[in-house]
Amino acid sequence: MVNEMEYVYAAMLLHSAGKGIDDKAVSSVLKAAGVEADGARVKALVASLGSVDIDEAMATAVAAPVASAAPAAASSGGSAAEAAPAEEEAAEEPEEEAGGFEGLGSLFG
Repeated sequence: MVNEMEYVYAAMLLHSAGKGIDDKAVSSVLKAAGVEADGARVKALVASLGSVDIDEAMATAVAAPVASAAPAAASSGGSAAEAAPAEEEAAEEPEEEAGGFEGLGSLFG
C-alpha cells in the first residue's frame, strides 16, 4: 500500500530543488523512489497544489509546534521568562519540526 505522504514528499522535493510540480515530474520522483505512482492521485495532488504557497505552508507547519509551546508553558503556571526557553527548545528539536510537516498532508487531501 502506498503512503499518500510519499506523493507530498515528492512535491516538496521538487519544490525544494526549484523544479516545476507537474504530473510528469511527481511521477518521475515517485518512480525513482521505487513507488508505483497512481495517476489519479498524482493529478489530484498537482491540482490541489495549484492554489497553495508551499513556502508559506511549510513555514506555518514548522512554526506551529513553537507557537503551541508558549501557551502550554504559560498555562502550567510558568512565567513569560520560563516560556521563552520552552520555545527555543521546541525550535531546536528536529522531531518537533518533522511533526509539523504531518499537517501538510491535510492540505493535499
